Amino acid sequence: MVAHAVLGASSELGGTVVTLDDLWGREAVRIHERLRAAGSWEDRFAIAEDVLARRGDAGRAVDPEVAFSWRRMVASRGRVRVERLVAETGWSRKRLWSRFRAQVGLTPKRVAQLIRFDHAAHRLAAGQRAATVAVESGYADQSHLHRDVMTFTGTTPGAIALSPFLAVDDVAWPFTRARSAAVPIGA
Repeated sequence: MVAHAVLGASSELGGTVVTLDDLWGREAVRIHERLRAAGSWEDRFAIAEDVLARRGDAGRAVDPEVAFSWRRMVASRGRVRVERLVAETGWSRKRLWSRFRAQVGLTPKRVAQLIRFDHAAHRLAAGQRAATVAVESGYADQSHLHRDVMTFTGTTPGAIALSPFLAVDDVAWPFTRARSAAVPIGA
């Protein structure tokens, strides 16, 4: 959704590589010049943050129904059914899929799968057993989890469990950093 507002791009660009010049034209050239002239990385990051914030504020609005559906998917960790989102937004299934895909770049079902997988991957890295993660993350069984892990990463749940960068990512899922305990903070 942020890309929709900030980049001004539509879902037709999905799966392609496009230069910033192609998206923003002369503004991209001016930004490149400002970044090259900046005296430090701190200055460059400040320029980038300012540009992205301005573009986000002035960018294309995301439909409230799309934003609502996104928030519901994140809150449920990908376990909300699309039919329920359709009922809650008051839109038809076709309209929700069309607008969601245009503004997010993926269908609601694919986004829910990715959110569910991300949550499961972090739990695996936090030291939970694959069978437990599968059941508690909404997978039909452990083999279903295994298939998603293979699809999204090309590796096994065991390999994901050994991914140290996931074990310390408390931004996406607030789990303790200790690999032996996978209890949400505050629980």
